[in-house]
Amino acid sequence: MKLLLIGGTGTISSAISRRALEMGWDLWHINRGNRSPKSWRAPEGPGKFYPINCDITNEAETAKELSGLEFDTVADFIAFTPDQVERDYRLFKGKTRQYIFISSASAYQKPLASCYVSEATPLSNPHWEYSRQKIACEEFLIKKYREEAFPITIVRPSHTYDERRVPLGVHGKKGSWQIVKRIIDGKPVLIHGDGTSLWTMTSAADFARAFTGLVGNIHALGEAVQITSDETLSWNQIYQAIADALGKPLKPFYVSSEFLAKTKPDYDFAGSLTGDKAVSVIFDNRKLKRLVPGFCTEVRLDQGIRETIKYVLAHPELQEEDPEFDAFCDKVIAAQERALKEVS
Repeated sequence: MKLLLIGGTGTISSAISRRALEMGWDLWHINRGNRSPKSWRAPEGPGKFYPINCDITNEAETAKELSGLEFDTVADFIAFTPDQVERDYRLFKGKTRQYIFISSASAYQKPLASCYVSEATPLSNPHWEYSRQKIACEEFLIKKYREEAFPITIVRPSHTYDERRVPLGVHGKKGSWQIVKRIIDGKPVLIHGDGTSLWTMTSAADFARAFTGLVGNIHALGEAVQITSDETLSWNQIYQAIADALGKPLKPFYVSSEFLAKTKPDYDFAGSLTGDKAVSVIFDNRKLKRLVPGFCTEVRLDQGIRETIKYVLAHPELQEEDPEFDAFCDKVIAAQERALKEVS
């Protein structure tokens, strides 16, 4: 199997890279080569790895690098806008038997008519530009499949994590470490709503096993498929699992998603919360299991979180502090407590 990943060093694509090489596949990456192997765990295995260091936004340069190459499957993990998938279409038409576009489960309608979500759920998200762009990408690719038989598969992940990234609902621009540190330091942490809305976290290792089952799968052509865990948890349970893995008590501080969305526009809580994480979802993965017989997720969240916490604590380079977000949390907590005193 000859697999090309555009990107290849992110949360999901790193896990797929490792699995592909373990399976003995030939693997190519197109990226700019800006991330060191230490930062993303370079893939190992019996398969062969071929890095292509170029900027895919330079279409002419990329076409030159791809000259003479053909692939069984090409997957793009970094395309967010229709012009980017249009570029991929030009680059890979006639050069691949399958093009996989990584979309997003956040594209599903908000608010949901039902918390049970399948590939048949309508796509519409007025709260998040990111999701609307993903929808537009899907529409372009579906048109090319219908009119020209361009061999597409659309994959919709939800909240996926690996050993480098603690999955959370509310965090700043520098990621999750500051919230982990607040738990370690015994400080309260912001949880949107009252923590009872339902969510699904998926291990990147589980995602990779499902994804490789779709690679080269003729039954996946022309299809949209969501890949998530079957485990549904409340945000209270998710944060408690993190605190338990740290061996620290959880001190939740509940703030409405609407309030957070109006506090700091540059944090884009309107999109990431109102347009995604604040909405209760229960994913129906029957379609995935029809396409990949025998697949089921193996990593329970509390187990995965323990491994993630262990890895992050052992790697100081992943412990990037965010004093701006830390101060923001303290400010929100103080403001809400003042408001409570004023009305009580």
